Amino acid sequence: MVDIAGIKMRNPVMVASGTFGFGEEYSKLIDLNKLGAVITKSVTLNPRDGNPPPRLCETPAGMLNSIGLQNDGLKVFLEKQLPFLSQFDVPIIVNVAGETIEEYVEVSRALSNQPKIKGLELNISCPNVKKGGMAFGIDPKATKELVESVRLATKLPLIAKLSPNVTDITEIAKAAVSAGADALSLINTVMGMAIDIKTKKPKLATITGGLSGPAIKPIAIRMVWQVAQVVDVPIIGIGGIMTAEDAYEFILAGAKAVQIGTANFVDVEASLKIIEGLKTLTAGK
Repeated sequence: MVDIAGIKMRNPVMVASGTFGFGEEYSKLIDLNKLGAVITKSVTLNPRDGNPPPRLCETPAGMLNSIGLQNDGLKVFLEKQLPFLSQFDVPIIVNVAGETIEEYVEVSRALSNQPKIKGLELNISCPNVKKGGMAFGIDPKATKELVESVRLATKLPLIAKLSPNVTDITEIAKAAVSAGADALSLINTVMGMAIDIKTKKPKLATITGGLSGPAIKPIAIRMVWQVAQVVDVPIIGIGGIMTAEDAYEFILAGAKAVQIGTANFVDVEASLKIIEGLKTLTAGK
């Protein structure tokens, strides 16, 4: 049993926001009950169409995405997506996003009334939306103000998801914790770009996007280690975890749990394989 700020999980392996939708498609292929937790795709107050295509492209040892937080909004989540997820015996953590502090607060307050939701993950670090998202996650003062405001709106465990696209991630981490974050997720994607040499144009419609996958793992492990030196809340490691060995590196760096993201696109059973592999690696530890 793993405890992340009061969220009780049967193992330390979660599925990362944005890579697992709201669980419906994956539930046809794997047993969601075996996961440590499901972190939903970002939920915003109002529906979002996201960014124009193309918004995904493969890169060496990873992928770039510029989805733009596409989702059906809070109302549809509460009426359709949450009831579906609620049938499973797995903690549900909702990733919350918005363009203003008021939107984060309104969504968080509404979600707090749902007994099946065990925690909130604040997306203050998305690199592919023009408003909100990373604007909060790259400035300690903005991070503190946002987390403080949401903290007053909910009693649920609050996880702040941090951006690597900063000069000093420890300053953002300390700001989030001082404002009331119960745990930290890191890292979100790294800003990147790819160009099609045949068309001589960027491969993404938004020109830049978020890089994920094995290419960012060393950056993520370094940042987890750095943050673990300066905060005393649980850290959830994210970034290029494809195998149990990858996950164990994050744990050795100071993470108490991990999230599996891009690996879900490569192998729908990746999370379950990592859970089993970690049992062997940590046996007797």
